[in-house]
Amino acid sequence: MTRGFRFGVNMTVDEDRMAWVDKCRQAEALGYDMIHVPDHLGLPAPFPSLVLAAESTESTRVGTFVLNASFYNPVLLARDVFAMQGYTDNRFEFGVGAGYVKAEFDKAGIPWPTAGQRIGNLERTVEHIQAEARTPLPLLVGGNGDRVLRLAATRADVVGFSGLRSDPVEGTLSIIPATAIDERVAFVRQEAGSRDYESNFLIQLIVITKDRRASAETLYERYKPPFPLDDLLEWPGFLLGEPKEIAEQVREHRDRYGFTYLSVLEPAMADFAKVIEHLK
Repeated sequence: MTRGFRFGVNMTVDEDRMAWVDKCRQAEALGYDMIHVPDHLGLPAPFPSLVLAAESTESTRVGTFVLNASFYNPVLLARDVFAMQGYTDNRFEFGVGAGYVKAEFDKAGIPWPTAGQRIGNLERTVEHIQAEARTPLPLLVGGNGDRVLRLAATRADVVGFSGLRSDPVEGTLSIIPATAIDERVAFVRQEAGSRDYESNFLIQLIVITKDRRASAETLYERYKPPFPLDDLLEWPGFLLGEPKEIAEQVREHRDRYGFTYLSVLEPAMADFAKVIEHLK
């Protein structure tokens, strides 16, 4: 049986309380099932932001997308995670990753761990929180490498795919082609075996346009991906076209990759809501 779609928006928190409340209510009114908050320096703290998001909405779920495990002690983090469960009436979904932005570690005065050390932190965090949880806690693990995706496939409720590869030394991201996403999806399916999980994908950009190719050419010049222009048109991270046309692309991506839980960045919230109307 094919899963139905879920939709999330990854939002930048307003420091003004009422502006944030209004934005959360707008997301719910537009049909989003999840309000996500990222974990980056320079933005307000995720947990209090999500408590206020839950208080401001009726039924929309809230979640970290994704928490940087290397910034936290697993035991102390568990305390905050379990408090989030209670204070949101179990509407909280815990999204976590290994962390990839070297500049943020530098700014925080935290030594930049190796990729293996960061993934080790992630594994220990997931193990501890799952062992200590008294009630079921929906868990999303996001990443692209073998070790992170193996953890997601074997332990998480949701596997988060990004279509991006991080540089383990520089801490930067680059686009991987659609064929590489095929391989990552196949890897997770093999690692998961018969285990059931949900597949999430983070859409980077929505462009409402009548000329997909012209928009793709503009994006190709801006991002200069290491593959041909025609391949960019099938990359699931950029959705280009009229809303109904994009909805059909989303259905094709569900058939190809199994992506049923789709997240967009805040600037695309209103435009993607037009697509949601064709999918719900």
